[in-house]
Amino acid sequence: MEQITSFNPPHRILMGPGPSDVPQRILDASARPTIGHLDPEFIHLMDEIKQLLGFAFRTENRLTMPISAPGSAGMEACFVNLVEPGDKVLVCINGVFGNRMVENVNRCGGVAITVDDEWGKPVDPQKVEDALKADPEIKVLAFVHAETSTGVRSDAAALASLGKEHGCLVIADTVTALGGIDVRIDDWRIDASYAGTQKCLSCLPGVSPVTFSDEAAAKLSNRKQPVQSWFLDMNLVMAYWDDTTAQRSYHHTAPINALYALHESLIMLQEEGLEAAFARHKAMHDKLKEGLGGLGMEFLVEPEYQLPQLNLVCIPDGVDDAAVRNQLLEEYDLEIGAGLGGLAGKVWRIGLMGNSATEKNVNACVSALANIIE
Repeated sequence: MEQITSFNPPHRILMGPGPSDVPQRILDASARPTIGHLDPEFIHLMDEIKQLLGFAFRTENRLTMPISAPGSAGMEACFVNLVEPGDKVLVCINGVFGNRMVENVNRCGGVAITVDDEWGKPVDPQKVEDALKADPEIKVLAFVHAETSTGVRSDAAALASLGKEHGCLVIADTVTALGGIDVRIDDWRIDASYAGTQKCLSCLPGVSPVTFSDEAAAKLSNRKQPVQSWFLDMNLVMAYWDDTTAQRSYHHTAPINALYALHESLIMLQEEGLEAAFARHKAMHDKLKEGLGGLGMEFLVEPEYQLPQLNLVCIPDGVDDAAVRNQLLEEYDLEIGAGLGGLAGKVWRIGLMGNSATEKNVNACVSALANIIE
């Protein structure tokens, strides 16, 4: 075998559905000296991460922590802990990630009942209310707040309220939402939520913030059967992350340097302020719409439901989807995303998440597309 040398990646402008551009400050944080996962200094860092995640999620939940795996594992953590065999779960589907929720319910032995909306449209609260009224045995309501596959924001407050009115635990996917648009776990009475570090937090991929309400914690403490996943069993994980005990119990070796990076990214969010971060994402979204509008391009989603951090742009007639994306990458070092499912070849997914949501990036994207298409 020939000698393999160190990998040196190109510098890209990341404007796809994730990951987003990682600031040098966060990269530098990840390169700090590794210490042990039970070192008192690392325990102190863990406690600060819990506080900072509470700030980002707007929650006082004690069970708030990062899962040592990407957002898909955060999703699985919520379902395996809260869904037992035979439990009926109402899942709202308006894109790829609603379908993934159904997969999780099925693998937990639960019974998935679905309400479906057209891709590019938000979840219809009336459909949800009708389904909840039709079956009082439904125990869990699950929906995606910010659907990464379609760029749609659903009304999380309204959906969660319906779930609580009907005695359900509420699970919300906030992977693309956290740090980009308002997320209010406590005010909206969401019982479990998961996010990703690589989206609007502009952190390294591979960690998933999660939060569980006291009601959700009571459910998982009183399960009839053990959680099917040992690694994701919150009863076990919290013995490591619980800041109310002096002695932490070993569960797994945390991704120490990745958590340095998460800590730094959350400090940066705190320094900017949530409202300022939301306003920045919205301002860059408006600038992108103006620039692409000048090229005759249209957005798929109605303005009321558009995510500022993830924009679905309709591909003009006669334009080769893959060829344009390849040219952007090869000639401009700029990445945008392809459409998924039935939207493949019809839309581009242009991300303005976290550190990628800058005027410089928007200008670069609009200029590059103008050069390629016109």
